[in-house]
Amino acid sequence: MTSTRQLALPTYDHRTGAGPTLVFLHYWGGSARTWDLVVDRLPGRDTLAVDFRGWSRSNALPGPYTLTRLADDTVAVLADARIDDYVLVGHSMGGKVAQLVAAKRPTGLRGIVLVGSGPARPAAEITAEYREFLSRAYDTEESTAAARDTVLTATALPAPIKAQISRDSRAGVGAARTEWPLHGIAEDITEHTRMINVPALVVAGEHDRVEPVDVLRRNLVPYLSGAQFAVMPNTGHLIPLEAAAELADAITAFAPAA
Repeated sequence: MTSTRQLALPTYDHRTGAGPTLVFLHYWGGSARTWDLVVDRLPGRDTLAVDFRGWSRSNALPGPYTLTRLADDTVAVLADARIDDYVLVGHSMGGKVAQLVAAKRPTGLRGIVLVGSGPARPAAEITAEYREFLSRAYDTEESTAAARDTVLTATALPAPIKAQISRDSRAGVGAARTEWPLHGIAEDITEHTRMINVPALVVAGEHDRVEPVDVLRRNLVPYLSGAQFAVMPNTGHLIPLEAAAELADAITAFAPAA
């Protein structure tokens, strides 16, 4: 059974099945449906995918849209869905949110999968000039398409998926679109990430230009105790869309159904 909920909380999709529940958190510019290709390859699993506050079906919710607020929302969604045995799977911005949730050491959390994640310690390349440039990436249809085709992806995607990426990127409210590039991307959360006490898997895209392999090795893995590290070949930053089958296999191997 699949259920969709919308309260004063962010909208989320919960598909019931075998646990532990896989809780999917999307990237800056994404939505719950960013994970559809992965979820479709996890038949029988209990899955929950969230539209973050300010994005997609949750774009009417008021700010602030900070990482801390998104982490608090995630905890509230888990409570609302009565999820008490789960693995967090966060992509890019969602990965940084997942680190903040996991740092609270919540009861029921079994593990964390960080996919092309924002690292705990921001890379030196995240300058003020870069952040200002990035904040304008989704301003127009043309700039969104350019970001999608020249920065976010390293593989050819079907036209419907490309259109979905563009629609989702443009669906965020203005303050949500700028919060991550101007502020969240530059937050140093190393003291939080060091608090994580569950098994971790870090997944990098071989040709990721947003969160390169060496950045994740240097600025994320050292702050996680005994993290596994995997590189998805021939893929860019949008791993859930570019390498859905391989990512589903990696998640299943790390967090098999009970």
